[in-house]
Amino acid sequence: MSAIVLIPARMASTRLPGKPLADINGAPMIVHVWRRAVEADVGGVVVATDEPAIVAAIEAAGGEAVMTRADHLNGSARIHEALVTLGSTDDVVVNLQGDIPTVEPATVRAALAPLADPAVDIATVCVEIAREEERTDPNVVKVVGTPAVPGNPGILRVFYFTRATAPWGEGPLYHHIGLYAYRRAALDRYVALPPSGLELRERLEQLRALEAGMRIDAAIVDAVPLGVDTPADLERARQAMR
Repeated sequence: MSAIVLIPARMASTRLPGKPLADINGAPMIVHVWRRAVEADVGGVVVATDEPAIVAAIEAAGGEAVMTRADHLNGSARIHEALVTLGSTDDVVVNLQGDIPTVEPATVRAALAPLADPAVDIATVCVEIAREEERTDPNVVKVVGTPAVPGNPGILRVFYFTRATAPWGEGPLYHHIGLYAYRRAALDRYVALPPSGLELRERLEQLRALEAGMRIDAAIVDAVPLGVDTPADLERARQAMR
């Protein structure tokens, strides 16, 4: 399968305005994310944005960016427009968020692993929760699933995503990382669907696909990339990458 990595990025952020261009040790955050995607070496890498300054920053770093509309509801819709603009014919589309500058290239590659099963429409990644406080934190999205292949715990077939503490009882909980690999047909179908009830209730766009009967599997990885949403997160990213 041929793949392309698309990185949606927009300037509108209530908690950290202009965050894609926030400086991290001499380079804009969006450039760091683009570099990690290039290092993953799974296919071409393009940033999809509605801001000319982001295009300029990526092109100055030697990368490629494409302008998209400003009114998209989520990153998946933005990358779909970018695909059409680019005329891409790739089989797989990786949606990599533009605010996780510490993502490891191996994590990007891992997102493709579940697509080895032709029954999987969308692949993603998760990591076992180690910190007790994260088990009840609604900002830590949990993956509820079961091993996709009996005896192989490395990939979960996902039944649900939730901000609640789930599943109940003894056993591991898994933190979802917002990185997706779509089959092209699955992305086309997803963006044509209206927002679903559970999607709106949990504020989790991936539930739209599950409610429509699409299959999502999640590869279990070892590291959670730091998402940058606040000034404090930005400082932590600077320290981690220094």
